[in-house]
Amino acid sequence: MTTAELLTGANLVGTAEIPGTTGAFRAVNPATGDTLEPEFREADTAMVARAAAAAWSAFDEYRATDFTRRAAFLDSIASEIEKLGDALAQRAIAESGLPEARIRGEIARTTGQLRLFADVVREGSWTGARLDRPDPARTPLPKPDLRQRRIPLGPVAVFAASNFPLAFSVAGGDTASALAAGAPVVVKAHPSHPGTSELVARAVLAAVREHELPEGTFALLHGGVDTGLALVRDPNIRAVGFTGSRRAGLALTAAAAARPVPIPVFAEMSSVNPVFILPGALAEHGARLGEEFVASLTTGVGQLCTSPGLVFLADGPGAGEFVAAARAAVGSAAGAPMLNAGIAESFAAGVERLTGTAGVELAASGTAGTTSCSGDPHLFVTTAERFRATRELQDEVFGPSSIIVRAADPADLLALADELEGQLTATVHATAADRATARPLVGKLELIAGRVLFDGWPTGVEVGHAVVHGGPFPATSAPATTSVGTRAIERFLRPVSYQNVPEELLAEEIRTDNPLGIWRRVDGAVTRD
Repeated sequence: MTTAELLTGANLVGTAEIPGTTGAFRAVNPATGDTLEPEFREADTAMVARAAAAAWSAFDEYRATDFTRRAAFLDSIASEIEKLGDALAQRAIAESGLPEARIRGEIARTTGQLRLFADVVREGSWTGARLDRPDPARTPLPKPDLRQRRIPLGPVAVFAASNFPLAFSVAGGDTASALAAGAPVVVKAHPSHPGTSELVARAVLAAVREHELPEGTFALLHGGVDTGLALVRDPNIRAVGFTGSRRAGLALTAAAAARPVPIPVFAEMSSVNPVFILPGALAEHGARLGEEFVASLTTGVGQLCTSPGLVFLADGPGAGEFVAAARAAVGSAAGAPMLNAGIAESFAAGVERLTGTAGVELAASGTAGTTSCSGDPHLFVTTAERFRATRELQDEVFGPSSIIVRAADPADLLALADELEGQLTATVHATAADRATARPLVGKLELIAGRVLFDGWPTGVEVGHAVVHGGPFPATSAPATTSVGTRAIERFLRPVSYQNVPEELLAEEIRTDNPLGIWRRVDGAVTRD
């Protein structure tokens, strides 16, 4: 059976396969321009309401699942995805134009995230359990019995990302963390990779059936703007996870805020990921750093939310070597297919805008790609003065384009850091000789970025316990959270305090005898007692 024969093009809600009623479309291979089978149709508002209602009906039962069963469910999703094997990999390659090594790595990251959250669920400290024991003899007032835990917000709408058809998509980090929190999920598939989305959704639903969970635990809907807005506005949806453009993220945030009862939107939106190269690093490694910069810039055709879109350096020894090496590396790089025609058109428009900006030099461009969706690498150079005078130079150009900003001295680099918007990442390259500048610079960058890197490049996000993939606006709509790593579960939880509630009515994680054996804070001390 071919990959296309595994697909029906239907929207999936539990065991129900519901053909869409509007907006027929097919996936397009961006590398070849070929149209892929089958045909998909968008979910209408009635279908959205059905999926959201099913999620709400499933909520009470699903959130009450014991931790062992919920963790096993997440492990099963990972196993079901792996069973798809080559069928999944080949469909994802065809729909994204991404190379096989990238797609297989992304499959491994997706299954790894699911298993990581399964471990988090089993461990239990994510519940935030706290007990303040009573003291009825306290004067002038008795001290009450107080317990606290975190509970899920309710069904979560997840918007699949264009640039990660697996790891930030149907069973990606948003879905894994929401399911781990005890929240049913309704995913709106990205129209660039509907077949990949359906294959993964079927894997999730196979795990739902295996563990005899309520049907509304998971659903997949196809659609565009109208489908997405209907999902955010549905009263049964209680939170939103989104990765994409600033324009789309702000539209969803506005729709969620305008509801009679507003809900949180955890949107990752826009970042240019500034890199600061201090004089000592330039003097010692200027040429090498220039080459490494372009390697990072062109990874994934620049379609990573952590791509280095701005590089700041002070004129001096090594600066010329850095620019020359970067110029040569971009000039020898070839254009490659971008994820879809819309992204390629937006990238071309961004490059054209920069090319026409006064005081901004087009330093180099790569070899033109051979497809209509190609993104050709571009490198621009400008001065600190022009950067300050041209606010638009901070705008993200999603793709393999970056601007080198040349400052007069290291003090000017510190001043430039104060003028930047919120970012996902900020990077510093420095040697021991640069410590006097690096120390205050790091202090400035931690105020604007979710992740501060030293002597590296921002592309590549380690999935773990200490990572933050977030940051102040416009990088995200919720700077106190992360969409990657184990703390992502916290987005879909809220604390509840229980005062003088009878023991037999309390959840296991806050009972006195700690039957789950989890880490808790009891009278201020962290303990498993």
